[in-house]
Formats: sequence, structure tokens, C-alpha cells
Amino acid sequence: MHTHQLGALILRIALGLTFFVHGFVKFQGGIENTAGFFESLGLPGFAAYVVALIELIGGVAMILGFGTRVTAVLFAFIMLGAIAKVKLAGGFLGNGQGAGYELDFALLAMSVYFILVKTASFSLDSKLFQTNASQS
Repeated sequence: MHTHQLGALILRIALGLTFFVHGFVKFQGGIENTAGFFESLGLPGFAAYVVALIELIGGVAMILGFGTRVTAVLFAFIMLGAIAKVKLAGGFLGNGQGAGYELDFALLAMSVYFILVKTASFSLDSKLFQTNASQS
């Protein structure tokens, strides 16, 4: 195993776990509350269900390395939306009233990494689709 493959595995698990937990909390805390928050931002309430499901299911998929590139694209769109609609006004580190977009930016960068790289070793994608697992 090359160190970049180990690094990609750690990054993929961290990204997947982070999104999974965020999706789980949306449902655990009452998805209706999240839908209400989305509506307060001018977004349709059903988008909360879509985002939560992408986070929950996509988180598991990312951890397993299944549909990694597609999942990363969906995560990137979610992070772009979160930064633009919720966090941008507060600045990178926040404004004392709320969190900044530093975490969202880091998750966006991690997602972009998985959009750009080839299928990673130690993923279902590499096993199911028999691709060259080496990354450049």
C-alpha cells in the first residue's frame, strides 16, 4: 500500500463519517425542524429531506467507496449551497453570532479531491468495476 492510498482511505472515511453524522442528526432532531429552517432561507422544505438523505446514504457510500465520484459531486453541491445560503455572511471563521464556513470549505475541498482522483484502493468501486486502483 502506498502512503497516498492510505491517505485517501483516511480522507474518504472522515468525509463519509462527517456527512453520515450530519444526515443522521437531521433525522434524529426532527427533519421537520430542518425543513422549516430551509424554508426560512427561502428554500423549499422538501430540500431538507433530499439533503439529509444524500448526507446519510452518501456518507455510508463514501465510507464504503461505492459511487465515490457521484457522491462527492453531491456533497460538493451541498457544501456550495451551505456556504452561499447560510455561512458566507458570517465570514470564514464566524462573526460571534454563528459558525463560519471553514468546515464547509474543508468538506468542499475533500469532496473535490474525490471528484478529481481515480478510483481509490480499498473501495467497493475498485472491486466492482475492476479499475486501476493507483492514484496520481
